[in-house]
Amino acid sequence: MSITEHELKIKLEGIEDPDIGEDIISLGLVNDVRIEDETARISLAFNAPYAPSEMELGNQIREICDEAGLEVDLRAHVGEEHGFDDEVLPRVRNVIAVASGKGGVGKTTVAANLAAGLEKRGAMVGILDADIHGPNIPKILPVESEPGVTPSEDIVPPRSDGVRVISMGFMTEEDDDPAILRGPMVNKFMMKFLEGVEWGRLDYLIVDLPPGTGDATLNLLQSMPVTGSVVVTTPQEMALEDTRKGIQMFNKHDTPVLGVVENMSSFVCPSCGDQHGLFGTDGANSIVEKYDVPLMGQIPIHPDFGAEGSEGALVKDDESPVQESVEEVVGEIADRIGETNRRTVNEHTSDEPDDRLPTEVED
Repeated sequence: MSITEHELKIKLEGIEDPDIGEDIISLGLVNDVRIEDETARISLAFNAPYAPSEMELGNQIREICDEAGLEVDLRAHVGEEHGFDDEVLPRVRNVIAVASGKGGVGKTTVAANLAAGLEKRGAMVGILDADIHGPNIPKILPVESEPGVTPSEDIVPPRSDGVRVISMGFMTEEDDDPAILRGPMVNKFMMKFLEGVEWGRLDYLIVDLPPGTGDATLNLLQSMPVTGSVVVTTPQEMALEDTRKGIQMFNKHDTPVLGVVENMSSFVCPSCGDQHGLFGTDGANSIVEKYDVPLMGQIPIHPDFGAEGSEGALVKDDESPVQESVEEVVGEIADRIGETNRRTVNEHTSDEPDDRLPTEVED
């Protein structure tokens, strides 16, 4: 006699979320369980495609179904009932802001490699270069064509090896032309980029914010459903001080800080292999401890990472010695996005009875 849906649900209670520490049923992460024609059709309240933790949870579910002699059909669905915005950018699952307290810390390079790294894992990704006065994303992610325009005059983003890209850099005639814009014009461009771009369906929209805590950043936080922010710093005390201000800004606007990436964390001598902290050591750890945010990775100094004239994201360069470090950062960020979303689901479903399971799976 084959397993019943109720019995399968009980087995799923044995799967623990690795980041939250409770089982996936209690957390409200299972929308629906059906068994039809020896196939378990399970809808999960997951929203971070290709995040390592969510992929591992999916593998555990498959193992349980396999042991029960069932094929498995896993689907993911979250919506307004789970606490997610269905009105602003309804076809974009996650908006991730990449920020820094000051310029020159490698924020844009991290943002570009995050976008390319998520695309490399299989996700549908776009990147918005919101640094109006210093639009450098196209230098790292060179596009394959010019932006297009729909009949309704929305901008169609060109692609860079699979990543959809929008940047102020497309609006200037020459690469060296400055974007001399006052506050109102900056906000006008920002709103066009937010409301007038045909992104299509995206798993992740990465937003490369201008450095600091100015109007453009505040307008973004007020206009978009930001899943969370990634703050980039270097070990220097001056950069760390500005990073603290950036974290405080996100906290005041109820935007989750996914974590901190420490760039230029050390220099590895190519001759002897010794590691040197040219800008200090353990600098980001003070932020991690004070603000209770995770350190999602440390990227060493290397000419490849952020070098002028380098084209393409190093996360996709198998010959680059920093590729592994960058890939680890991408995986950590994806896991934090998943954890943040799953906590949101739990907060909005925790008042429902534990034996809830909707009767229909929503696509």
